[in-house]
Amino acid sequence: MIMLAVGLAFLPGAAKEQPKVKRASTDWFRQAGWGVFTHYLTGEDMSATEWNALVDGFDVPGLARQLKQTGCRYYYLTLGQNSGHYCSPNAAYDRIVGITPSKCSRRDLVADLYDALHPLGIRLMVYLPAGAPDRDPVAMERLQWSKGAARNAEFQRNWEAVIREWSQRWGKKVGGWWFDGCYWPDAMYRFPAPPNFQSFAAAAKAGNPQALVAFNPGVLRPIISLSEYEDYTAGEIDHSGDDPFPPCPGRWVEGAQWHMLSYLGSNWCRGDKPAYPDDLIVRVTRDRLAAGGVVTWDVPIDRQGHIPQPFVDQLSALGRALPGK
Repeated sequence: MIMLAVGLAFLPGAAKEQPKVKRASTDWFRQAGWGVFTHYLTGEDMSATEWNALVDGFDVPGLARQLKQTGCRYYYLTLGQNSGHYCSPNAAYDRIVGITPSKCSRRDLVADLYDALHPLGIRLMVYLPAGAPDRDPVAMERLQWSKGAARNAEFQRNWEAVIREWSQRWGKKVGGWWFDGCYWPDAMYRFPAPPNFQSFAAAAKAGNPQALVAFNPGVLRPIISLSEYEDYTAGEIDHSGDDPFPPCPGRWVEGAQWHMLSYLGSNWCRGDKPAYPDDLIVRVTRDRLAAGGVVTWDVPIDRQGHIPQPFVDQLSALGRALPGK
């Protein structure tokens, strides 16, 4: 998933032995049926001061009201992406990267969103790339990231330290992770010794063993499971082809919950209005839920954290047609 902006060395405490990790139950995810995803990102030229002001201005109660109106039962927020800005503090990231002032926000937007969404029965999920922010050369160098089919062992140890800190801080507040850009699984993760898929999943589950994890290989049809250590499929799907939304063959894909993530607008986090009529989105979602799947819809979000009303209206139509259990 390639987005445009909107508005180690080995560390002490990093896993030296193969960590134990088990697949978590996806029953709540399956019962929820469908949910909402948004990209809250910025450009690489934004200063730390400007980024903090933007994150401080995120209207958490306003977004919570919109999500409640739609009837969704879970919601994903991006922690950050290519610019190197993240919407939650992380001491491990700051220690490794050494950029001052930090490009991690002072406000923990994830924790604040949990406080607003949990009373409404809406689970919180988070998105994070599997690689370093590729528009921040300092971060890439200090994280020891090499883009492409490389082992990247030192980078992965660094990245797992960053993920582990967030996971341990949030604990059960975060119900799952969606890791983007796992494009070179054989080169980076399919190894008997860590770092590997197992240690990657263990870092994400450090604070909540029941957190769901997915690794995204990119747009593939049919949707596949990338690893035995993921709980559900990433399922990234664009609008290409005559029939853009692949059918769900059943609940499980090699032991992982079948899940599809696509967008309602013109592209990821883009569009003034939905690209398809309500009845088609309802039918696509209903058919995949009936077959045992889960469907997540990405929608745009503005600088204040609000979903544009045409998308709230379509999600609300979906919620009326397919109320969560």
